[in-house]
Amino acid sequence: MRDPPVNVAGGYRPPLPAPADLIAWPADFGTRFTVFVDTEEEFDWHAPLSRESRATTAVAALPATHARFAAAGVPLNFMIDHPIVSNPAAVDILRSLIGQGGTTIGTQLHPWVNPPFDEAVTPHNSFPGNLPMTLEAAKLDSLTAAITDAFGVPPIAYRAGRYGIGPQTVALLAARGYRIDSSMRARYSYASEGGPDFSAIDNAPFRIGGMIELPLTTIFTGLLRRAGQPLYARLGQVPRGRGLFARTGMLARVALTPEGMPLADALEAVRIALGEGLPLLNFSFHSPSLVPGHTPYVRDRTDLAAFDRWWDKVLAMLDLRGGRPITLADLLTAAG
Repeated sequence: MRDPPVNVAGGYRPPLPAPADLIAWPADFGTRFTVFVDTEEEFDWHAPLSRESRATTAVAALPATHARFAAAGVPLNFMIDHPIVSNPAAVDILRSLIGQGGTTIGTQLHPWVNPPFDEAVTPHNSFPGNLPMTLEAAKLDSLTAAITDAFGVPPIAYRAGRYGIGPQTVALLAARGYRIDSSMRARYSYASEGGPDFSAIDNAPFRIGGMIELPLTTIFTGLLRRAGQPLYARLGQVPRGRGLFARTGMLARVALTPEGMPLADALEAVRIALGEGLPLLNFSFHSPSLVPGHTPYVRDRTDLAAFDRWWDKVLAMLDLRGGRPITLADLLTAAG
């Protein structure tokens, strides 16, 4: 029997999937991977959120990045928000990329820059699932309609800004024709900020409310990695406990993103995931990281070179060990 959705420390905790809800992949599915790009405006990550932060200059870097991934046979899934879709120049750039090698456009909802603007801009309200259902629905309708008008095809994949789904989000998405959600960040919790708690969510995709959930992949590495989430949670109660265990190679939590995740750690995480037979790895990054100075992860050209090298090495390991990219269309077909 499923756990009911509950709120923990002010944050939504989604129900855990029942065994029957886990995706049964075909026997020849092998190991596949996806890459989601949170395609969004630029803003100061250390300042309070503002409705006025709507610049989208980093979108100019998307064609070159897309070409790098396309050369490796990897489709990108651009999850775009309102500042992106309301900028004609950004739309023109993205329109030139979709359809090339399975690249797709999806939806990412940043409520503070997405009309209607009926809520105060606060940390709590930055998680769209915390909004009243009617307001979350209205913002979703506004963004979905804008993306459909801009690209001629309704989006089928969604990611909540700040991973901020709530108890009504899946039903709202399913009612609007969405088929994939990728808002859950496995093994992470934002409950201390009033956001959702995914600490009990594993990496396996599953069915939920008539949709497919593709959690962002998180792997535990280190000598004690099999202790996993329970030990990691306990270490969070010890000052500097998690950092100490990570530095000494005992236990580290590694998300599959070049943002804040060292290359050596990521390669070890991929090695473990492939060795344990994880069928699907879900990678992600933010589009402003493609230009120095827009995110804490890429502050200068040295950081950008490291960002590019991260992808070169990770994609090379995946290719060497039989990990193959998959489009969202093919993924839906395989999921049945």
